Amino acid sequence: MLDIKSMTLEELKAEVAAMGEKPFRAGQLYQWMHVKLARSFDEMTNLSLAFREKCGSRFAYTALKTVRVQKSALDGTKKYLFELADGKLIESVWMKYKHGNSVCISSQAGCRMGCAFCASTIGGLERNLTPSEMLDQIYAITLLTGERVSNVVVMGCGEPLDNYENLMRFLTLLTDENGLHISQRSITVSTCGLTEKMRRLADENLQITLALSLHGAFDEKRKKLMPVANKYTIAELMDACAFYFEKTGRRITFEYSLIRGFNDGEEDAEALAGLIKHMNCHVNLIPVNPVNERDFVQPDTAKVAAFKNKLEKNGINVTIRREMGRDIDGACGQLRRRQNKLYLG
Repeated sequence: MLDIKSMTLEELKAEVAAMGEKPFRAGQLYQWMHVKLARSFDEMTNLSLAFREKCGSRFAYTALKTVRVQKSALDGTKKYLFELADGKLIESVWMKYKHGNSVCISSQAGCRMGCAFCASTIGGLERNLTPSEMLDQIYAITLLTGERVSNVVVMGCGEPLDNYENLMRFLTLLTDENGLHISQRSITVSTCGLTEKMRRLADENLQITLALSLHGAFDEKRKKLMPVANKYTIAELMDACAFYFEKTGRRITFEYSLIRGFNDGEEDAEALAGLIKHMNCHVNLIPVNPVNERDFVQPDTAKVAAFKNKLEKNGINVTIRREMGRDIDGACGQLRRRQNKLYLG
């Protein structure tokens, strides 16, 4: 069956015409799906029952099932565990800030990148998410919270650029003026550093923010954390980042997880500063999230502050990421992994 929620309005018009229906029906369907956020054809009450039944037999309709919701007692952050139509599980996070509500979504069920500090990759990649499955994380959370989402971060389970075609279609639908119409500048896409895809993304001429998971300023250290570093050197990554900025004019964000005794020393800060001080960039310092299957430990606050100060003295814009949802399996992939263990016994 055709995935109706992954279709553009033009594609939907063609499908409706092929069904022998009037063209304006496509606009009605599109609005029900992407503005009114209908959970099924049954909710589309201004369409005839016969047409809705015809749609139901022709199209698959993505509507994620909410398995579990956790709310942080610390900051109100909510973590959602969703079940896909085939039973696969994914996570999404809703975070409330002064500037608006942000949702962090997954792009894959599982991940094949193998980063040592991430729970999402334990168990490997199960499959890519469709555009509609990425969208519906936002739609479902909007309905569950009753609040508009203003910022979207594609930084949950999975490597977004490893699901490139579906990611591009998702971005097209998310920013479409006929749908939620979220600004490109309010969207961040993360990557562990697939340089060919980073360059391809730059050529799309989008105004989204690219966030690179760096986590180390030395190739050998980065290889111990991220298998992808065996394929792409840090020098290659910096070239790809420079190309992205040159093509888009968008400041690069570097994600750097601080791990006690591993990549949090003065020499690490100096090496990082040397790499990026001539770039238009921003650094997110992240005291590493504890993961049950790993033994990484956060540096103390003084060590984190010293690392930050070293970068700032080199003129680099730095923030220490505010920890959201630490009391609700805040690290990416933890809730999904725990639920999978329950299912598998």
